[in-house]
Amino acid sequence: MRLKKRRLIALLLALGAVVVWLIVNPASYESEFTQAVNDGADYAAEAVSAPDENAPLARDILEKLEVKGRAPKTDYSREQFYSGWPNVDGCSLRQRIIRREFGESAVLNECNVMAGEYDEPYTGEHMVFTEREQISKGIQIDHVVALSDAWQKGAQNISAEKRYELATDPLNLLAVDGDANKKKSDGDAATWLPLNKKFRCQYVARQVSVKYKYSLWVTEAEKNAISKVLENCPKEPAVGV
Repeated sequence: MRLKKRRLIALLLALGAVVVWLIVNPASYESEFTQAVNDGADYAAEAVSAPDENAPLARDILEKLEVKGRAPKTDYSREQFYSGWPNVDGCSLRQRIIRREFGESAVLNECNVMAGEYDEPYTGEHMVFTEREQISKGIQIDHVVALSDAWQKGAQNISAEKRYELATDPLNLLAVDGDANKKKSDGDAATWLPLNKKFRCQYVARQVSVKYKYSLWVTEAEKNAISKVLENCPKEPAVGV
C-alpha cells in the first residue's frame, strides 16, 4: 500500500514539473504543437501513400484506357478547372505538396515551408533550399497530367466538380524544378518525359492512374510511348487506383 502511494506521489511530482516547465518555456510548447499539427494533418502525404502489394499494375490500367484522338482545345482555360490553390485545413495546397516532397527536412513556419531539401524527380538532382524565396523561384507544382492535355482528352466532358478534383488531387501534383516544368508545358508522354530516366516508370504510372481515375483517354502515340517505358518496369504499380 505504501509502495502504491509513493508511486502516485512520484507521478504527481513529475506531472507538476512538466506543467511548470511549459509555463516557463511557452515557446517550446508552441513549436511542438505546430509540428504535430503539420505532421498529423498532412493531407497531401496521405493521398499518395505507397500502394499495397495488391495494387493493379500500371500496364494493366493502361489497357483499360480508351484510345482516341485529341479533341479541340476550344474554350480551354485553367479557370475551367480551378482558380488558385485551395486551402486544406487552413494551409495552401501548394505548401502541403512542397511539405510532402521535402519530408522530414522541411522547415516550417506554420503552413509555410521556409527551407528543406529533396531529390527533384524530373531532373534527378538533389536540391537544397535555405530560404523561402529560393523555393518560390525554383519550385513549381506540376500537374502530372497537364490540364490542357486533360481538357483535350475528356475533361471537357466531365462535371466542373470533377475537373476541380482533378486539378487539386495530390495524386496529380508534384513539386518539381521550374525549368523542367516549363519544358514539359502541356505535353503528354509522347512529347515529353522526365530527363531523369529512373523516374520515368513512376511518372507514366501516375499519368495512367490519373487518367483512369478521371475517365480520360490517351492517343495512340501516347499509349505507345507509355508502353515502351513500362517495358523496362513491367511490375510498376498504378497509384491511387
